Amino acid sequence: MVNDDAAGSGDNSQEETDLKVPACEDSVRLEDGDVVMDPPPSGDPSEGTTEPRKWKWAVIFLCFYGFMAAVRPGEPFITPYLLSPEKNFTREQVTNEITPVLTYSYMVVLVPAFLLTDLLRYKPVLVMQGLSQVVIWIILLLGSSLIQMQFMEFFYGITMACRVAYSSYIFSLVSPSLYQRVAGYSRSSVLLGVFSSSVLGQVCLSFGNISFYTLNAISLGFVSFGLLLSLCLPWPKRSLFFNRNQEQKKLAAANKSELAKMNPKESGASSPAARLCSSSRWRDSVLVQMLAELRNVVKMPNLRLWSLWWIFNSTGYYLVLFYVHILWNKVYATNETKHIYNGAVEAASTLLSAITSFAAGYAKIRWNVWSELTIGIITAVQAALLLLMGTTDNIWICYMAYVLFRGFYQFLVPIATFQIASSLTKELCALVFGINTFLGTILKSVINLIFSDKRGLGLDVQAQFMVYFVYFTILTVVYFVCAAVVITRHFRNQPKEGGGANQQVPTGTPTELCPVATNSEAECLSNGSSAKA
Repeated sequence: MVNDDAAGSGDNSQEETDLKVPACEDSVRLEDGDVVMDPPPSGDPSEGTTEPRKWKWAVIFLCFYGFMAAVRPGEPFITPYLLSPEKNFTREQVTNEITPVLTYSYMVVLVPAFLLTDLLRYKPVLVMQGLSQVVIWIILLLGSSLIQMQFMEFFYGITMACRVAYSSYIFSLVSPSLYQRVAGYSRSSVLLGVFSSSVLGQVCLSFGNISFYTLNAISLGFVSFGLLLSLCLPWPKRSLFFNRNQEQKKLAAANKSELAKMNPKESGASSPAARLCSSSRWRDSVLVQMLAELRNVVKMPNLRLWSLWWIFNSTGYYLVLFYVHILWNKVYATNETKHIYNGAVEAASTLLSAITSFAAGYAKIRWNVWSELTIGIITAVQAALLLLMGTTDNIWICYMAYVLFRGFYQFLVPIATFQIASSLTKELCALVFGINTFLGTILKSVINLIFSDKRGLGLDVQAQFMVYFVYFTILTVVYFVCAAVVITRHFRNQPKEGGGANQQVPTGTPTELCPVATNSEAECLSNGSSAKA
C-alpha cells in the first residue's frame, strides 16, 4: 500500500554517528525512523582485514540481498488493487478495518523482534521477514475475504518489525574501522531497490498494460527469491547484547572450575556467597544497567527534545504514509482519473528523501539554540502540506504535497540521529532508538484506534488528514513556544557570558554533522557533556 523509504539512505559520506540511524526504510510500510541496533563490538581489532576477500564478498552478498528484498513492484498499488473490481473491497473497509491492523501488529511484534534479532544473531529474523513477505503476496493473490486481508496487514507488521535485523547484520561482518563504509553500502542498496521497484511497477502498469494481479504475482516472485537469498546468508558469531561476552563467560567458568578443583572445601564454603552473587547478577547485566541509565536521558534538554521529536513527528509521518494511497484513490474517483501514478510518485519521493537526508549532513546551525525553531518551521510546513492534501481535488497537487512532506521529514532524521547518538554508548544508543520507536508505535496505535478504526470514530480518509493537520499544528505551536523560551534565555545570558571565552567557545561553534571523536563513543550517557551543550 505504501512504498519503501530511505531514512538518510544513499549517503555514503555520512559521518560515523550516522551509523546509528535507523537504516533506510525498506518500505513505507517499512519506514524510516525505525529501530536500529548499533554495531556489535568486535573482539578482534584486526578482524575484517585478515580475510579481506571473505568479508568483501559477504558484504556484497548482503547488499544484493537488501536490494532484492526491497524490489516489490506491486507494493505502491496494493490499495488500488484492494479497491479494484478484482478484490472489490470498499474504501471504508480498507480505511477503517484493514489498514489499522498494520499498526497494531507492528506494536505487538516490535519488542520481541528487537530482542530476538540480537539473541538469534540476525539471520533467523531475516528469514522470518522473507517468509512474512511471501505470505503477504500469497494472501493478496489468493485471499478474498476481509479477515484474510487483515491477516495480510498483520504479516506486514511482522515485516516492518524484522527489518532491524538487516540494519544491524552488516556490522557483524567487518571491523569497526569499516562501519561507516559498509553502512553506506547497505543503505544505498536498499534505496536503489526501493527506487527500482517503484519505477518497475509504474512502467509495467503504464506501458505494459498488465493487471494488478499480474503485478502482484511478479512481486511474489521477487520476494520468494529474497527468501532464498536469506537462507544463504552466513550466520554471524557475535551480536550486541546477549552474545557479546560468551567467550569471557566461558573463560570465567573454566577458571572457576579450576579453582573449585584446587580448593574444594573453600568452594563449598563460599556457596552462600555464590548464591548471593547470582541473585544480584541480573543487576550487573548490561541491559539492566542501561535501563537504569535511561533516566538520565530526560535530564538532558538536547536528548529530550530530539527523542520527543522522534516519537511525535514520526507518529504523524507514518500515519500519513499508511493512508495516503487511500486518499489518492478518493481523489482519483472525484476526478474520474484512469491513470494511476503511485509508483512514479513513490520513486520521486524516495529520491527527494535521499537528497534531503544527504543535504542534512552539511547543515551548519547552532542546534543548541535553533533546534526548536528549526523543528517548528518544518513541522508548520508539513501541517500546511497536510491541509493541502486533505482539501485539494487535484491529484497532482496531492502528489506534490506528499513528495515534499516526506522530503522535509527525511531532512531532520539524520540530524535527530546525530543529536541523540553523539553522546551515547553504542548499546545505550540502540536502546534509546528502540524505546523511541516503540513509544511512537503505541501513539500511532492509540490515534488509529480513536480516529481510524471501525471501533472508534471510523473517520473517512479526508477527515483523518484533517486530524493529522490539527496534530501537526499543535506540535508546531509547542515547538514555537519552546523556541521562544530557549532563544530568549540564550540572548539574556549572552551579555553575562561575554567575558568568559571558555564558556563561549563550545556553544558558539556551529554544530555540524561531523565525525565524533573516538573516545566519545565510549562515554556513557551520564558523562556525555556534549549532550548538554
